[in-house]
Amino acid sequence: MALGAIPDILMIDEAKKVVEHLGYPIYLLPFLGVAKTLGAITILIPKFDKLKEWAYAGLSIDLIGATYSIIQVDGFSNILIPVLHILLLTVSYIFWGRIKAIQNQV
Repeated sequence: MALGAIPDILMIDEAKKVVEHLGYPIYLLPFLGVAKTLGAITILIPKFDKLKEWAYAGLSIDLIGATYSIIQVDGFSNILIPVLHILLLTVSYIFWGRIKAIQNQV
């Protein structure tokens, strides 16, 4: 998510083309880029469990929204990458939950 946020923050031409293709305004790019970056940083920080829950929720909403937008514009032909990102985020959340549970037992 953090690496994908860099083109958004810098408003690279390729990111602009994707956003325009999906029908969103270009001014949304830096906002989403900063939000993705903050979410990714929050997930990497070992503490702040409540904030981490919000970061996972925000990134999930972002990825689900992206998947929905791609399906609406392009059909099901281009959903492999967003679905893969959703799966990776889900696995990360599950592992974080297990680590948190183990820490609570000790």
